[in-house]
Amino acid sequence: METKVYTGRYTTENDQDVVVFIIGMCINKILAIRKWGPVFMAMPRMIQELYKNQDELGFLSTESYLGLRTTMMVQYWRSTEDLLAYAKGKKHLTAWQHFNKKVGENDAVGFYHETYQIKAGTYESVYRNMPLFGMGNAGNHIPIDAQHNSARKRLQGMKAK
Repeated sequence: METKVYTGRYTTENDQDVVVFIIGMCINKILAIRKWGPVFMAMPRMIQELYKNQDELGFLSTESYLGLRTTMMVQYWRSTEDLLAYAKGKKHLTAWQHFNKKVGENDAVGFYHETYQIKAGTYESVYRNMPLFGMGNAGNHIPIDAQHNSARKRLQGMKAK
């Protein structure tokens, strides 16, 4: 996350479709580090690749969360097609094959993902005294004015654009 704090209230434009992809893992057996460690360590390399080739891949941004046993990453993508194309790319396929070989049906580590296709004009956001975060980092981060002063106005006003 960026460290610069944007004082005041901000929102994002919602004039573009966006895909939200949630991916993560759950450590079911904490002592089985040889099973879950490689899964955990594969993600940073892929994230580096995504940021390095952002425009080409259609990747917008990501936020990561670490819990005691569960990790979660929320990714923002330009389109479902871009996300699916990346999933079939060499780096991801290699990591997925390694995961399946290493973990297979072993219950030491779990894995999950969810994909949401969000149409333009159907989402809104608000950030107050925050660094760039979430959709504010993935999209166009703009100050809230009278025209965008409530969730209803942000949804209705931006749909009309």
